[in-house]
Amino acid sequence: MAETKEEETVSAEASGFSDLSDSEFLDLEDFKESGALLSKPGPSSELPEKDGNVICLPKWKRELDSSSPMERFHLKYLYVTDLSTQNWCEQQMVYGKEFPGFLAPEKAAVLDTGASIHLARELEVHDLVTIPITTKEDAWAVKFLNILSMVPTLQSEGCIREFPVFGEMEGVLLAGVIDELHYTAKGELELVELKTRKRPVLPLEAQKKKDCFQVSLYKYIFDAMVQGNVTTASLIHHVKLCPEKPLGPYVLRHAQKGGFSVKSLGDLMELVFLSLTQSDLPVVDIMKIEYIHQETTTVLGTEIVAYEEKELKSKVQHYMAYWMGQREPHGVDVEEAWKCRTCNYADICEWRKGGGVHSSML
Repeated sequence: MAETKEEETVSAEASGFSDLSDSEFLDLEDFKESGALLSKPGPSSELPEKDGNVICLPKWKRELDSSSPMERFHLKYLYVTDLSTQNWCEQQMVYGKEFPGFLAPEKAAVLDTGASIHLARELEVHDLVTIPITTKEDAWAVKFLNILSMVPTLQSEGCIREFPVFGEMEGVLLAGVIDELHYTAKGELELVELKTRKRPVLPLEAQKKKDCFQVSLYKYIFDAMVQGNVTTASLIHHVKLCPEKPLGPYVLRHAQKGGFSVKSLGDLMELVFLSLTQSDLPVVDIMKIEYIHQETTTVLGTEIVAYEEKELKSKVQHYMAYWMGQREPHGVDVEEAWKCRTCNYADICEWRKGGGVHSSML
């Protein structure tokens, strides 16, 4: 079905936004704090670079640290992809947070290609406008303006892409970006997650399981937003936003151009939540994952996701126990040790060295 460019979405200049789904939620303060992690003093582990040189990276002494991972990594909220990575290997996800500057060149290239495909799909339905920002309030205002621009399109049964979502689970704020929402021929709201593949083959069941968990989280959060179960108070509390702070001149100008009479972030938030709950938007009926070959952009296959809310909540409760400091991180079970072959951190993995038990527990 041919799409028309009925709305514009905005991206924040120099704010760390990327075109790869949940990473779009990074704001200025997140990057300042993430950068600080690289310069923390202390004992280090060594990882070899591609050219044979050695990188010294900080190693946390968990057994001596009473702070929770949320505090240790300076996180105000989590991304949906953080939890889906836990679903693949929790220990790998932890190393990704501890060593944020380390990524194998070949994997970085795969991410760049995937980002380009996502961007091309997004440009099919709307244009992008760059808006300079200077505060985290402006960064979140950009997300809210995107939501406001997409709700009318979704109301008129159009197709939208890169829809920001956020909501609280187990006392922690989760944020993410839905790849696509559209209606089927029967009028059902369908959520589509785009996954790109380097090789022209469908993923293994373990990868599909991780992807299905991610998509189920998107549905849970989106449904909560349109049902009025997400509050401005929760968002302000977790992200430490100042709702009374006036919007920056560039953000304000774009808001006025869109016909929104707002002055502060609080005004904009009130408008967004009112729009979501009063627009009679339905909950997600169908969830689908679309696997695409990166080189040819051909569709390799699709996966229809069965939604099990009770199982979803049980997994989230288990994963959040780590983030709240209630347990040590877990690696993969022996049956899934094959995942370690492609892991950047296999040589330093404490879970592997402990034979399936975290070394600090021995």
